[in-house]
Amino acid sequence: MVAHSATLAINERLQAKQAAGQRVVHLGFGEAGLPVPPDLAAVLAAASPLNAYGPVAGTPKVRRAAAGYFTRRGLPTGPEEIIVAPGSKALLYALINALPGDVVLPQPSWVTYAAQAALARKHVIGVPVPPEAGGVPDPDELDRELREARAAGHRPGVLVVTLPDNPTGTLAGPDLVRRVCAVASEHDLAIISDEIYRDLAYASRVCSPAAVLPDRCFATAGLSKSMALGGWRIGFARFPDSELGRLVQRDVVGVASEIWSSLAAPMQDVAAHVLDEPAETTAHIAAGRTLHERVAKAVHERFTAAGARCRKPRAAFYLYPDFEPLRPVLAGHGVRDADSLAEHLLDRHGIGVLSGTAFGDDPAGLRFRAATSLLYGTTDEQRWRALRSDDPTALPWIADALAQLDTALQAIR
Repeated sequence: MVAHSATLAINERLQAKQAAGQRVVHLGFGEAGLPVPPDLAAVLAAASPLNAYGPVAGTPKVRRAAAGYFTRRGLPTGPEEIIVAPGSKALLYALINALPGDVVLPQPSWVTYAAQAALARKHVIGVPVPPEAGGVPDPDELDRELREARAAGHRPGVLVVTLPDNPTGTLAGPDLVRRVCAVASEHDLAIISDEIYRDLAYASRVCSPAAVLPDRCFATAGLSKSMALGGWRIGFARFPDSELGRLVQRDVVGVASEIWSSLAAPMQDVAAHVLDEPAETTAHIAAGRTLHERVAKAVHERFTAAGARCRKPRAAFYLYPDFEPLRPVLAGHGVRDADSLAEHLLDRHGIGVLSGTAFGDDPAGLRFRAATSLLYGTTDEQRWRALRSDDPTALPWIADALAQLDTALQAIR
């Protein structure tokens, strides 16, 4: 049986509570929470008559635009190395299927990777993340886990990393990425680098494994986070210019031809427009990045003030607090693990988060993911005001949510 995605399930659960009139602070779902820019709506409207099937890998126009996107980020790319799809999730699944061997994942990591590995009937080898950042495995632990996995009869072949990271909201630095790549190379692993949050890193630049192991790294991205177009389902992937890259690309095109045929033609025009990066697009992304940073840091301050340990957010709109220092207090509330902590926050305080268990973390831990991006408003008017505000946390609807979070945290201290 394939379980309902934990992220989608918590979103539907919290939306149902809100629809029933309950006051819920929605920190459970990683939707980017921003409005659609008018110029992009106009591109979609102009493309709406395009109702024919397109090339499986994408039109020449959108593949050139995606190649330019990667090239401007220090990864020289030709259009022939690009595939577009209805969301990067589809591409991730196709890659996990096409690449040989079992799947190696950082712990914690986004809920979908392990689920897709299970669908592909591949064993998952979990490796803890290092203290400084999530998204990549601890390189020393990685080497040990790979040797133990092979000794146990497994066949590790694919390492999935996330730069920047969901669920921790951090970004692994260049030295850490290079160390992980060195171990991956020694053990002959291919790397899938999920870079969908790449343009939402606050200050540091992303060091892609594709720049370190160019022959063995497959990079995926999309427009659901930087442009908040999750419902438009636009993803794209860069394949390495190598024998492995060409073989896997052939297989992914085959999967695509039988599963999704092609990205919807109007969305290919939208993607080409965005990935060409006109000034209005880069300005919109920059404004969103600033909003994400300000609100995520405000929530981070509240978690740490309450006594939780929490890495500082470096990108996107996620936090991954650890309430272990409050375990004795929480035990008095009947909270003894990650799931009961998430349930307690929701049932007693109206704070919706996603348990660390969903991300492959130790169920006995007291960790969860908080996504701050749905605090920006429930209407486009509120979201535009948040996007344009010099002090978004002072806006009444965001301030009210932060106050409710404060009250909940004070109650469990």
